[in-house]
Amino acid sequence: MKRATQRPEGFVKPAHWSNEPLPQPQEVQVDEELSPTRYGDWVLKGIAVDF
Repeated sequence: MKRATQRPEGFVKPAHWSNEPLPQPQEVQVDEELSPTRYGDWVLKGIAVDF
């Protein structure tokens, strides 16, 4: 399948489109460590167990 790399002939850009680049995503801040109760797993003698 060939990917379209150009707009088709006769295409008119809508007035609300801008030429500005996309904003950069914000960095995700992790305030807490992974919680075993969140995922339902606990570690018992080095082995993950479910309860």
